[in-house]
Amino acid sequence: MRIFLAFVCLTYLIVSHNSTFAQEEIVPSPSEVLCKLPFKTLTGGVVVVQATLNNEIDSLNFILDTGSGGISLDSSTVVYLGLDPTPTSVRIRGVAGIKQVSFLYNQHLNFPAFTVDSLNFHINDYSFLSSVYGIRVDGIIGYSLFSRYIIKINYDESVIEICSKGTIRYPKGGFLLKPNIKSLVVHGASLKDKRPINARFLHDIGAGVCVMLSKEFVEDSSLLAWNRKLWPKEGHGLGGKIQMDLTVIKELKFGPYKFKHVPTLIFDDVFDVTSYPYLGGLIGNDIFRRFNIIYNYAKGDIHLTPNNSFRDRFDYAYSGLDLQLIQGNIEVGGVAEGSPAALAGLKEDDLLLAVNGDFSLDFAKYKKALQRPKKEVSLLIRRGEELIIFKFKIKSIKQVF
Repeated sequence: MRIFLAFVCLTYLIVSHNSTFAQEEIVPSPSEVLCKLPFKTLTGGVVVVQATLNNEIDSLNFILDTGSGGISLDSSTVVYLGLDPTPTSVRIRGVAGIKQVSFLYNQHLNFPAFTVDSLNFHINDYSFLSSVYGIRVDGIIGYSLFSRYIIKINYDESVIEICSKGTIRYPKGGFLLKPNIKSLVVHGASLKDKRPINARFLHDIGAGVCVMLSKEFVEDSSLLAWNRKLWPKEGHGLGGKIQMDLTVIKELKFGPYKFKHVPTLIFDDVFDVTSYPYLGGLIGNDIFRRFNIIYNYAKGDIHLTPNNSFRDRFDYAYSGLDLQLIQGNIEVGGVAEGSPAALAGLKEDDLLLAVNGDFSLDFAKYKKALQRPKKEVSLLIRRGEELIIFKFKIKSIKQVF
């Protein structure tokens, strides 16, 4: 009898054990790598990839941008390629303006050994981006690509993987953000200066800044300490130039990650790009370039893994000088009022010939020379027929907290 009971119990255990594994679940196919492509990073970590359009042979430069709700081409590139866009009543909005745009429908974008078809490009003027970054910017890639694939950006190796949708195992040692993803990406973060504030922000890897806040949000939240100094700064966006203020906040935090003494831009949101109070502003790629990131829009996931740049120092240099590369010439695009450059006598449209005795006309090198706080810089300028040397000391916006 004892033997029989033991057999029954053992049989029950075996059946129960086996029934656990008899459950079935239909799962999607595993995600697969469709394409690997190298990329370059510009000022503030902005990502640039190359691709060709349709049957064209010329490579085009595209900025990868989660702050773009579609995909676009530069108007001069459209003319160069002899394309004929269709006028529409569609309007797009940026921090510096609103513009009605035309479209190129059903286009193909070619990456190495991989093509993305059925793309509708809107047309915009990106000459200001080309002049600020010192390379030709032919377009911007946004939601139209991110929504179709899983995109992996490895900043350590400067490689992007475009992957099919499907099941994926995220790397260990990271953090999974669960943002609100429609055509743009929005998630929460905490700021702390005078007091801590929780708010929603646009996740914008196309913006080469750390944090950018609307003036209305800053004033309503009483975020800034009473003695926080504001430095005038000129910025660029859709519609042209925009006047902003530059400062530093004590802390930015999202997930388990904290950043101290973060350079922050404050702008007057005249065109309501933040739809305040829905958004307080945006977090840009001078923050997100410090992670290797996986964008999985279909699952509503952004996976962050700190990379080798995670502890890079922020840029606290302040000259008030805005350099632009226009038709091969390096020009002063703007000078902030009361800035070191303005007090030294520099003016908009001055032609820069040399920095600290360097006549290489290397745009990136000259911009880097202006990112050395508390160092004196010497600029050789042509103004009309006159050659003038200007010297001034670059300031630091970092304040003692």
